Order: sequence, then structure tokens, then C-alpha cells
Amino acid sequence: MIYLRNQFSAVVLAVAFLAIPLVRAATTVIPSTSFSSYTTLEQYWAYLYPWGSDHNGSARMVGNSSYHENIVIASSTLSLIATPTSGAVPPTSTANPNPAIHYASGTIYAKEQITVTSANSYTITGEFSAPTTFGTWPAFWLTAVVGWPPETDLGEWKGTADTWFNTFNTSTVVVSDIVPWPSDLSFHSLKAVLTAESNNVDVRIDFYMDNELKTTQFGSGFVGAALWLIIDLQMEGSSGSPGPTGTTTYMIRNVEITRSGD
Repeated sequence: MIYLRNQFSAVVLAVAFLAIPLVRAATTVIPSTSFSSYTTLEQYWAYLYPWGSDHNGSARMVGNSSYHENIVIASSTLSLIATPTSGAVPPTSTANPNPAIHYASGTIYAKEQITVTSANSYTITGEFSAPTTFGTWPAFWLTAVVGWPPETDLGEWKGTADTWFNTFNTSTVVVSDIVPWPSDLSFHSLKAVLTAESNNVDVRIDFYMDNELKTTQFGSGFVGAALWLIIDLQMEGSSGSPGPTGTTTYMIRNVEITRSGD
């Protein structure tokens, strides 16, 4: 009788254990220490855009493992620096809408792509001292590896004391929420949480500033789409022109990406 009771208890415990949801620890994709040195920067990040040096503003990105005038690491902080330039070759950007090049600047992108699935959600955080002067266009954003969109701007500053949270479902179907941003160049945190919706097609994106939820947007068809995470200091373009005649600095620290799930 005692033996049967023990067997029954073991079965009950086993069934109860199986009923407990399996909680998986988050995987750190990029640690908050990735800006502690150029060595750690290059472990997790690559220089320039994934497609090269040019994009849709008037800054041409420069920088590599031996040239750090525009991509600077110091005190565990990344500084992207835009400086006026002349005589660029070629004189216009190779990317639409082909603006004239007026600056040399810096950008980096995460080596590991971000792909939200029904099994994977992502949390992306960082702290930013972003210039808001007319003609400056820093950003912290996700864009599709293949094709465009998807795109989600986790923080974008376009020459005013605001940051923009944007999700591009198509080139014309865009959701934007504009949040006031201090213009004193103090550091403020941004966070985005990307989770697949129950339809396993769309991605829910929760945007936070200084740990306060500011808005929620939805990326149509974003599930399964591989994304690059980019930090760049573009100039002019959507932020207006002419831009500053002196040096512009965009500072970033404590960027971290974690993945939950399989």
C-alpha cells in the first residue's frame, strides 16, 4: 500500500512538472559593454552601412579598424562625429535621392541580424545624447536585410527637439509618433520590445523613453524578416538644410540586445 502511494505521488509530481511552462533565460545578443573598446566594438558591430558608405542624406560614412576620426570609442561610449567636407568623390550620394555630399560622418551596424519569429522576441535598449540642431539627422533603427520595407525607427531626430518612433509597412503606409526630446545633449534611454502577434505574421513594437511606454506600433508582415540594427549620424536630408558649419557629435552608450525564446 505504501509502495502504491509512493508511485501515485511520483506520477502526480511528474504531471505537475510537465504542466509548468518552461521559462527560458534571455540570450544576450549584444552586451551593454560592446563600446568598451575598439576590440569589443568590432566583435559585435561592423563599420559603415551594411550596403556601403552612402544613404539618403548629405553625409558620407567613413571609418574602419584603423581609421577612427568619425567613429570614436572612449569611456565606454560611442561617438559618431560629422564634419563638414568639400570635394567629395563622387560629389553626390550613390543612394536615392542622390544628395550632394557635404559631410564626412560615422555609422555602425550590428553584425547579428534580428529576426522576430513566433518563438523569438527581442528587447533593444540604449542611452543617447542626440543632437537636435537643424540639419542634423541621427538615428537608431532597424531595416530589412532583403528588400525594403520593413523598417522601424527606434529613435530618429530630424533637426528639432523631438524623437520620432516610426514603422514603415510600405513606402507610403507609415506610422509615426513624435515625442519631445531635451535639447541639452543629456543622455536619455530608449527601449523597443519586438514580439510576434498571435497571427504569426505581424510584429508588435513597444517603444519606451526613459522607461516609460510612449507608443505601440505594428509591423505588418515583419515576422520572419531579417533586420539590420543601425546607428548612424546622417546630415541634412529629412532634417533640413543647410546643416551646421561645425562639428556635430552623436553619443551612444549601454546599447544591449537580448533575445527571449528559442
